[in-house]
Parts: sequence; C-alpha cells; structure tokens
Amino acid sequence: MTETRPEIRAVMPTSPFDTCPVARTVDVIGDRWSLLIVRDAFDGVRRFGDFLRSLGVARSMLTTRLRALVEAGILSVQPASDGTSYQEYVLTPKGRELFTLIVALRQWGEKYRFGEQERHSTLIDTRTGEPLAELQPRSASGQPVAPEQTQVVRPR
Repeated sequence: MTETRPEIRAVMPTSPFDTCPVARTVDVIGDRWSLLIVRDAFDGVRRFGDFLRSLGVARSMLTTRLRALVEAGILSVQPASDGTSYQEYVLTPKGRELFTLIVALRQWGEKYRFGEQERHSTLIDTRTGEPLAELQPRSASGQPVAPEQTQVVRPR
C-alpha cells in the first residue's frame, strides 16, 4: 500500500519560520485537538464516536482535525477491524514517530502541571509495569545534551 503524502512545499526562505522544523510541525499538529487526537490514537482510540466521547470536542472540530491528520499522513482511515461498517483512524508509520513527542509532553506535564500529591495518569511499559524513564536528548554518539550545548544552524 502506497502512503499518500500531501505536497511538501519547497519555498525560498523568507523568514526564520520557513527553515524551522518546529514551525512546520506545529503547522500540522500544534493545536490542542490534534495533539489530543494523536495521544488518544496511541491509547487505542480508533473510531470517530470514541474520539468524540474521549475528548469532549465539538463534532465539526473533530471532523476537521481528523481530516487534516489524514491529509498530513499521520492517520489513515481503514475499515473497522471487527468487520462492522464503521471506519477506524489508525496511526501511520509517520504518525507513530510522534510517540517520542507525546511522551515528552506527558513527562513535562507530569513534572510541572500537577501538585506533588495530585493524582494523574501514568504511562507504563506493559512488559515490566514500570513508568518510562525520563527522555533525555542525546548526541549522535549517545552523550546526554543540555540546551546550552546545542545551536541551530540555518541554511544560507
């Protein structure tokens, strides 16, 4: 099965945003509902009605966001796995690569958005039952890297 890809725009840089991978990523998944849809997809939500119930979002907003995520190649639409006439939204390989981003957001939220005694959901490794280790950026050689040890290099 060939993955359909929306046209990737090749532009002459006119602003710092034109060459910034973060800005281009935010264009696709940077709104609240898109990120929460991707989070729910990782949690096993697949059907429109289940997304609707899980998120409490307006039907029209959910429709718009699901369509955009499909067009961006993050989700695909497939016949229901149980043989019913429903459709399911499934993460594509490109969408599955957002797992690290979702884990990073979750870990930041666990650390900074909850009080010390406040209960919250926890992401665990199903093989061990243990929480995931805190993500740490590393260099190509495997060394931990702090923000002050990095630099953005822009094309000329």
